[in-house]
Amino acid sequence: MYDDLSRVDQRERESRPPGGTVLEQRPLPRSHARKQPRRIRLSVLSLAVSAAALVVAVTALVVALRGSGRTEPPSDAAPQEEEVTFQFGGRTMTPVEGIPVNPYDQSAFHLDGKHRVTYERDGRRAKTGIDVSSHQQEVDWQAVAADGIDFAMLRLGRRGYTEGGLFPDETFEKNLQGALDAGLEVGVYFFSQAVSAQEAEEEAAYVLEALDGRALAFPVAFDWESIPGEAARTDSLDGEEMTRCAVAFCKRIADGGYRPAVYFNQTQGYLRYDLRELSEYELWLAEYGDSPDFYYHFDLWQYSQSGQVDGIQGSVDLNLAF
Repeated sequence: MYDDLSRVDQRERESRPPGGTVLEQRPLPRSHARKQPRRIRLSVLSLAVSAAALVVAVTALVVALRGSGRTEPPSDAAPQEEEVTFQFGGRTMTPVEGIPVNPYDQSAFHLDGKHRVTYERDGRRAKTGIDVSSHQQEVDWQAVAADGIDFAMLRLGRRGYTEGGLFPDETFEKNLQGALDAGLEVGVYFFSQAVSAQEAEEEAAYVLEALDGRALAFPVAFDWESIPGEAARTDSLDGEEMTRCAVAFCKRIADGGYRPAVYFNQTQGYLRYDLRELSEYELWLAEYGDSPDFYYHFDLWQYSQSGQVDGIQGSVDLNLAF
């Protein structure tokens, strides 16, 4: 106890002012003593939080500025499709929308032992046929059938290319009866030189009158052809009028209860006919070779003009029906 008193006296002496008056020592309130260090700690924490927020904001701004200059498409954007083209006669052509494309498998075409093209896919075989006119003269149809021919397209008649008269094929009636008797399926075609839709309707009426309601397993085809090396009444006919002629013929044939078709080659198919207008009719393509590369759909294919068939003297056109 005494040691404590002496320490008190010592503190009092040390705290006296020069005048000798003892100043009253008032201890600081406890609450005041605590608050000062706490305020300092809070200020430091606030500064740290503010600094961190500033860093985050600056980082976000930098990222945003970098992203605003991007020109590349999003990673999930669909790649642009390349334009489809094909070649014909040295030209690069773009497919016409609305026309079905060639559906046939090129690997399914083969040459048989008689150098005829065959086509078989998924267990189904294309039928082999010929087309004939008075140029083949006498035809032994029983021999034709025995040589593996399934169908025949017979020329029923023609229009003249100078004065435009209508004429029957002299062998039509005999060929029709002979082919049917031999068990072949038969269709017909008319060699057109129409220069207007009205003339094409006239040709169709001529065909219907000649058929007189007789049933056919194959179509009735409109066969409009140019006349090379000759002055023809059709020389100035353009593609639009050709298309109108074909449509007029086919509509009239369909009204008569038969299946209409249009015969054409690649030049006509690509450059003259508007095949969109013919899409509801059967198409008969003439393209010579071992397999067809015509871009659009067709139903019959004439692949040779120099075929050899028993019962026919000389060459004959060969066809496949898919």
